[in-house]
Amino acid sequence: MLGLGERKIILRAMQPPASDQAPASDQERPAPTDPESAASPAEQLAVIEGWALAAGFDAIGVTDIDLERYRAHLDAYLAAGHHGEMDYLARNRDKRLAPDQLVPGTTRVISARMPYLPPDTEPLRILHDPTRAYVSRYTLGRDYHKVLRRRLAKICERINATFGGGLRAFTDSAPVLEKGLGAKAGLGWIGKHTLLLDRDKGSWFFLGEIFVNLPLPVTATEAENQCGACRACMTVCPTDAIIGPQQLDARRCISYLTIEHRGAIPEALRPAIGNRIFGCDDCQLYCPWNRYAQASAEPDFAPRAGLADASLLALFRWSEAEFLQATEGSAIRRIDYTRWRRNLAVALGNAPPDAAVVEALQQARSDAPPLVREHIDWALTRQRAGLASAAADR
Repeated sequence: MLGLGERKIILRAMQPPASDQAPASDQERPAPTDPESAASPAEQLAVIEGWALAAGFDAIGVTDIDLERYRAHLDAYLAAGHHGEMDYLARNRDKRLAPDQLVPGTTRVISARMPYLPPDTEPLRILHDPTRAYVSRYTLGRDYHKVLRRRLAKICERINATFGGGLRAFTDSAPVLEKGLGAKAGLGWIGKHTLLLDRDKGSWFFLGEIFVNLPLPVTATEAENQCGACRACMTVCPTDAIIGPQQLDARRCISYLTIEHRGAIPEALRPAIGNRIFGCDDCQLYCPWNRYAQASAEPDFAPRAGLADASLLALFRWSEAEFLQATEGSAIRRIDYTRWRRNLAVALGNAPPDAAVVEALQQARSDAPPLVREHIDWALTRQRAGLASAAADR
């Protein structure tokens, strides 16, 4: 049973924070509100978990900062060049493996999980309609970086105001080994597709972290890897980017090619991209564990009009102003209008032959930048060949 002082601090911890703004620097972090009635580490964790659940996270876990088990895998990945143009992965390798190098004083990492799969978007129907644009489900709503980071920062502030020791919050925004930390914290296991998997929640979730200097109890048991002999994610990958269990060659991955890659998409891989214009979800769509995943009720992740089920031709006809307006506050802004058009040109080259598609491509070609023009020319060649073949059959 909790003593009076312990009950007081937990009740006080549940009160709203005085400000939504995080402390300006580590040196300005406030002291605990009542050091004399400090809760035990287990009670602190229970309070923090309550805050996380109230903020929309479905689970948190705690791990220490020893990530040595991942060093060999990361080094092999970088040595093989599987990271492609993502040089930042190699640049910040040591900080990625040592949280206390990234944020001095860190002794524990709180890993938080938030589901994002929007309901009723019928991803397989869209994926199998070559005239529709497939956009990865995580980008249909508000940019997750902003959603999670803001909420984690508020939790970090409450930790400081109540217990002290909250250092910094992250969401895919710094050299943090998110999946490794999540696995060590018991939020899932790293599947063959390299994503974190949970037997009840699947893989449709975001991860975020709070680095703390508190003696919180670590998660007692890590999740058991339950992929077994299943190879669904590996066999369904359109470009064979999953070259082995937990081995992804990003240079072949459609998510990398349509988002991270800045140059021309290799011609040999363009047909396999199909109608995927921003990211790819195939390894998740066909993972047996995702049959148990539940749709997110988070309003920020609800699909925006014009992105969930749009035609390729309609999106290709967007002006740059229309693109910027429609994607404001969206993770799609990770690419610019040029790469948006590059991706759409590839998808139109894979679409069924259509005179309207040829006309749109021709009209766009004259003032397109060289990168886009190259992909338009490829698409025109395929479209014209398809139209000629259909005419010959008649």
